[in-house]
Amino acid sequence: MALTMLLELKREPSANGCTHGSLFLDGEFQCFTLEDVVREVPQLAVADWKIPGETAIPSGTYNLTITPSTRFHTLLPLLVDVPGFAGVRIHCGNFASDTEGCILVGTRCTPTAVLGSRIAFNALFPKIQAALVRNDPVQIRITIDDGRPRPPLLTMSS
Repeated sequence: MALTMLLELKREPSANGCTHGSLFLDGEFQCFTLEDVVREVPQLAVADWKIPGETAIPSGTYNLTITPSTRFHTLLPLLVDVPGFAGVRIHCGNFASDTEGCILVGTRCTPTAVLGSRIAFNALFPKIQAALVRNDPVQIRITIDDGRPRPPLLTMSS
């Protein structure tokens, strides 16, 4: 029987033009995330609140697969059937300007960025890949932070 791998993205309130979050893999903290601003309005169609290239995807649970990205020219995790969005991936990047609805991962954060993105991605991607090779489903559940303990936000000093 296949075991579902569950990624849980717990979003913090949007601030400074972005949305920070914490990503848990089967209940264990994996890394930090950064997305565009959450503009979701429940009971309204995505088209009514989405600003293309500047909006985080709707909260919910999505299946993940791995496919070749034509933009990044490599294999990347892809969120399947995101309402009002296409090509939503988990990938490297540092700032909200590096995403158009995708989820950026990092090992630490500042108020406007995630850092250590390649390190975080290189730790996460093989786990997703291994589950899919075993034919285990992989899902990501995106919610607002429930207060679960996580490492503190690291602010870089100038």
